[in-house]
Amino acid sequence: MDGYKGMLIVISGPSGVGKSTICKSLIEKKLNNVELSVSATTRKQRISEVDGISYYFKSEHEFQEMIYRNEFLEYAKVYDNYYGTPKQHVIDKLVKGINVILEIDTHGAMQVKSNYEKGVFIFIMPPCFNILKTRILKRGTESKGDIKKRLESAFGEIHEIINYDYIVVNDDVDKAVDKIVCILNAESCRTNRYKIDFTEFKEEFYD
Repeated sequence: MDGYKGMLIVISGPSGVGKSTICKSLIEKKLNNVELSVSATTRKQRISEVDGISYYFKSEHEFQEMIYRNEFLEYAKVYDNYYGTPKQHVIDKLVKGINVILEIDTHGAMQVKSNYEKGVFIFIMPPCFNILKTRILKRGTESKGDIKKRLESAFGEIHEIINYDYIVVNDDVDKAVDKIVCILNAESCRTNRYKIDFTEFKEEFYD
């Protein structure tokens, strides 16, 4: 039995819940052969960024052409720039048996779900809404108006839980990561992730 196909792992959750920290920890621990997906964007490349590693930097014309050719698992326009997940780059990794993480919002996640139903959809929840509010306030980088918008958005996103396969409460990062590892271990054993050669089994049985 061989031909393991990697998992597309979609991780969402409200702003301030700790998605990035959890994803970074999963990558750093080199668990479950996991890699973080690289997005394409039309925003300008910063000095510290590397094309193909930080992002795939595209002109708006190039990005629009990719949309026309249906080359994104999901995409969105945020303010004046486009962001999206190139479909082929993800598929190439999955075929090689690499598990790919997409850290995206609920809108993007539902786009992915419509394009790739075999994904593993995980929603990261705060222990309670007040803790989430405290985390956002502690950043100290946003105005009261922006904070209010983020909290309203978070409340709306939490209502999307029903569209996900798993809920992981992030009351402790290490515990949350351990839960996700358990999820991935179980998902990796699903029969639809393997190509089973029954002819080989038959030959071995009668040998």
